[in-house]
Amino acid sequence: MAEVTYRSRVRGCVLGGAIGDALGGAIEFESIAGIRARHGQAGVTGMVTDGIGRAGLITDDTQMTLFTLEGLIRAELRAATRGFADTAEVVRSAYLRWLDTQRHDAPPPPGDPHHRTGWLREQRWLYARRAPGNACLSGLRARPGRDGPLGEPGPVNRDSKGCGTVMRSAPFGLLGGSAREAFELAAACARITHGHPTGYYAAGAFAALVHFVAEDLTLYEAVHETLRLLATYPGHEETSVALRAADELAGKGEPSPERVESLGGGWVAEEALAIAVYCALTREKDFAAALLLAVNHSGDSDSTGSMTGNLLGAVRGEDALPVAWLYLLEGRETITELADDFAGRGRADPAKYPPG
Repeated sequence: MAEVTYRSRVRGCVLGGAIGDALGGAIEFESIAGIRARHGQAGVTGMVTDGIGRAGLITDDTQMTLFTLEGLIRAELRAATRGFADTAEVVRSAYLRWLDTQRHDAPPPPGDPHHRTGWLREQRWLYARRAPGNACLSGLRARPGRDGPLGEPGPVNRDSKGCGTVMRSAPFGLLGGSAREAFELAAACARITHGHPTGYYAAGAFAALVHFVAEDLTLYEAVHETLRLLATYPGHEETSVALRAADELAGKGEPSPERVESLGGGWVAEEALAIAVYCALTREKDFAAALLLAVNHSGDSDSTGSMTGNLLGAVRGEDALPVAWLYLLEGRETITELADDFAGRGRADPAKYPPG
C-alpha cells in the first residue's frame, strides 16, 4: 500500500472514530424515545451542544484509543532500540498514563508520584472525565499475572466483557503484519482490563476487521474472514454469533434504530461490535448516515458511533470524513498529529515518545 494511502486510512480511522464518539457522547444515556422527543423523529442529525454551548466533545472511547496509538508507537521504538518490546506491557503503561488523566485536573508536575512522561499525557484537554468505564478503571488499578490463554496479561475482572475492550482496539488493525497478529495483540491488550473471553475476542475481531479493510478487502469480505479467524479460538461462540447476526441483519431491509436495537444496546463488547458492523455494512457509501445510524438508539451511542467511524474511516480514508463535524471536533489537531506519528511510527521522535 502506498504510504499516502496508508496515512489517509490511519487518519480516517482515528478521526472518524472520534467524530462518531462525539456525536454519540451527547446522547449516550438517552433512550431512542427521549432522543426523538428532544431532537425530532430523525434523532440527532449533527453535533449536539452541551449545557454551555460546546459541541464535538470526545469521551473515554477516543481518549483510550489515543493512548493505544501512543503505546504502540512507543513499543515499536523500544523494539528498535532494545531489540525487544513486550507490547502488551508497553500498552498497559500507556493506559496508566490515561488513568492519570482521570485522576487529575491537569498534568502532574515532574516529581509528583503520579507523574508519567510523554507528549500525549501533557495535553491538558484530555484531562476530562467523560463517564469512563468502571472495568477500565479498576482493571488498571490491579496488577495482572501472566496466565492468559494467549500468554497475555490476566486475569483481571474475570466476568467483565464490557465494550471498553473493543472501543479502543482499532489501532491494532493498522499495524500491518497478519490479521491473526492484530487479533491476538488486541485480545492480549483487552485482557489488561477485562477477563471475559467475549470481551477480548470481540476486541480481537474488531482489530481483524480493521486490518482486513485496510488491506483493501470489502467490508463483506472482512466480516467473513474475521468469522473464519474467530472460529479457530476456543470460546469464540458468543462473539461469532453477534457478528453473524449483524451480517445477516444487514441484508434484511431498510436500517432503523429499531433494527440496531435488535442487536443489543452496545454496552457489552459483542453487541457494540455487531452494531458497528451493521451500521457500516448498511451505510458504507454515506459516512455521515452511518454515524447517525450508529448513535441514534437506546444504548451506548458513543462507543457504537466511535467504532463505526473507526471502521469506515479505515475503509475510505480521511477524504470521506464529514468536514463540518470534523471542524467541530475537540482536540482535532492533536488527534491528527498523533495519527500521523503512528502512520510514520518508524520515524517517530523518541523525545516525544520515550520508548517505555
